Amino acid sequence: MTLSRRLAAEALGTAFLLAAIVGSGIMAARLSGANEGVALLVNTLVTGLALMTLILTFAPGSGAHFNPVVTLLEVWQGKMPWHDVPSYIAAQLIGACAGVAAVDVMFGLPVFSAATQVKSDWPLLWSEFIATFGLIGVIVGCSRRRPAATPFAVAAYIVAACWFTSSSSFANPAATLARAMSNTFTGIRPADVLGFVAAQIMGASCAAVVFDWMFPLAGKLDLQAESAAVADAGNEMAS
Repeated sequence: MTLSRRLAAEALGTAFLLAAIVGSGIMAARLSGANEGVALLVNTLVTGLALMTLILTFAPGSGAHFNPVVTLLEVWQGKMPWHDVPSYIAAQLIGACAGVAAVDVMFGLPVFSAATQVKSDWPLLWSEFIATFGLIGVIVGCSRRRPAATPFAVAAYIVAACWFTSSSSFANPAATLARAMSNTFTGIRPADVLGFVAAQIMGASCAAVVFDWMFPLAGKLDLQAESAAVADAGNEMAS
């Protein structure tokens, strides 16, 4: 597929993902009244289902990253060239912002409005590190051992992480920036975006190293086995 088509798929998929996140948050908050637990449950379930279907839909085209740290992971694993990274991340950012704008219009809200939810405490930053670390771990482990299960595992992890992390698992720099542009249930204050993004990048980087070591590629396994065999043969000859 040409780069232009891949970028279009990445932008459109990210737009629908943010529409699902922000739109379900608005709808859930309106229908649940003051019950934040119910609102969060609905928001996370819709997000997980949307993410699963979007990955299944767009993976054959763009790879369905929808997330800058996932794009960087693909480069780290040698699955895409560095020169495609700026275009991919730009498509994700544009798509994320477009998705939020579309939802705000649907619900009769200002197209963009700065969110006011304060998320600057260190526990929340640590939470984003953990959330992103786990997300990358799921992607690496599944893609190398059970690739067909990856869309379902990623979606299930996101739903779970929204509940076991104190930050409700943003785990996506593009989504974090876009969610700062909507003063609704899923928002984050613009001043807190940089801290979240830094924590996400650190979590993804650590996970890439740890899980690359834990689940080496088949080629690496073959090379390790060959090296071990050569070493054993050398030891036998020496003795």
